[in-house]
Amino acid sequence: MDDIKKLANKIARRYRSRNPFEIIKGMNVILVYADLEGVRGFYQYFQRNHIIYIDNALSDHEQRFVCAHELGHLFLHKKINAIFMDTHTFMNHNRFEKEANQFAIELLLPDELLAEYNDCTTEQLARILGYQQKIIELKLDAIASKKGGNEL
Repeated sequence: MDDIKKLANKIARRYRSRNPFEIIKGMNVILVYADLEGVRGFYQYFQRNHIIYIDNALSDHEQRFVCAHELGHLFLHKKINAIFMDTHTFMNHNRFEKEANQFAIELLLPDELLAEYNDCTTEQLARILGYQQKIIELKLDAIASKKGGNEL
């Protein structure tokens, strides 16, 4: 997970932004908003093009997280065809989803940002930052595990 955090920070520095939409603009990634059923978004590498699809029914914060998650797939799993894996194999791709979530969390919620709110509860952080409480908990767990269980 430390490698994923380093990668997210490196990408943020390279593109001078933690906004996944700004990053994909700088990379010439094709962004497609569509009515998706059963998924919030997905990444596709097709004919040497990076394409991110996002469900247009999602809120702005959900779209931002999904975009960051799909960027995680782009950087971490470019050669993996998750749609093929889901429909044609019995392989479990949970690991890839967890890694993409971790990338999104590290990109969107740097440690310094959470340190500003160290007196807040997880629920308060979720409301302030606009992300689901589960996402905030994953980030706080990652920080705690790195610090050996200490709080922020």
